[in-house]
Amino acid sequence: MDAKLPLRHGRRLLTLLAALLLVPGLLAGPAHATPAAAGPLPLAPLDRSAVLGQVTPGLVDINTTLNYQSAVGAGTGIVLDAGGEVLTNNHVIEGATSITATSLANGRTYPVDVIGYDRTNDIALVRLRGASDLPVAALGTSSSIAVGDEIAAIGNAGGAGGAPSFSPGNITQVGASVRASDESGGGSRELTDLIRVAADVRPGDSGGPLVNAAGQVIGVNVAATLTYRMGNVRGGEGFAIPIDRALGVANAIRSGGGAGVHMGDTAFIGVGIADAKDGGNTGAVVRQVLPGAPAGGIGIASGDVIVGVDGVTINTATDLSNVMDAHRPGDTIVLNWIDREGTPQNASVVLGAGPVG
Repeated sequence: MDAKLPLRHGRRLLTLLAALLLVPGLLAGPAHATPAAAGPLPLAPLDRSAVLGQVTPGLVDINTTLNYQSAVGAGTGIVLDAGGEVLTNNHVIEGATSITATSLANGRTYPVDVIGYDRTNDIALVRLRGASDLPVAALGTSSSIAVGDEIAAIGNAGGAGGAPSFSPGNITQVGASVRASDESGGGSRELTDLIRVAADVRPGDSGGPLVNAAGQVIGVNVAATLTYRMGNVRGGEGFAIPIDRALGVANAIRSGGGAGVHMGDTAFIGVGIADAKDGGNTGAVVRQVLPGAPAGGIGIASGDVIVGVDGVTINTATDLSNVMDAHRPGDTIVLNWIDREGTPQNASVVLGAGPVG
């Protein structure tokens, strides 16, 4: 797809965790990850009631609709200010055509506007429209965390909403790397500099807080190993983005952008794409053209291969997404593609507004 073709590379990137934490069936849960070996430490007890009492008011349940993929998703968000600014994972909102969030403090459901997002760091900053006087999450720091520290992963496990899930455990590694794939069977991505924990992190926990024994947020849940599928069996592993890095991305979004940050609405041409692999060709092969989308209006069809945008060579589907991220709805670009008969084509097209993330 294009820089926000409804299907990013033909898929919905919801859970990045080792299995991104998207809810199965819903797209919004942990993805599957293949981490480096590290022995888990014994789970340590936290005061569940005290921690949840402090953390819960500063959380929201996030629900998304993905019309182009006939799907829905669920995840979690962390309230950063009383006016409704919320931190979550990009993969929780990616591909969404509408987003709502329900405050766990007042039970109200709000429409959500996306301020900006960073795909590489898997962080998004959103705002609850019309929110005021929301309790703010108690933020800690990830600069002083250590292996063995007691933690709990909190979120919207299962996407049911309401009372948050609580998965206690310990930090087993700092600075972990993992290759995470999504629940819908799409591609994978590399996540680095993560907090690895021995805790039963599950789909729906994405975007929720990893907290210390004092109930302070030290990370943002992003992925889990496939052992979460074992239900009540303990011993799962999870991964979280350090809060200091997540807030750095949020601050870049607040400042209007920066490397890797996309602000505001996503521009799109309305195609689902994948890497071209036939006959040694490179480019972004079109797998789907959405009805009424800009691409269809200039004659692009399934099986065509997009090879350039405004003179920039497109070698992969990711290249197209990255180039599109520099544009906004209403921009005019020149597309170059090879049609199914092998004939080079080019045309100008006005970009529409597409799904977020």
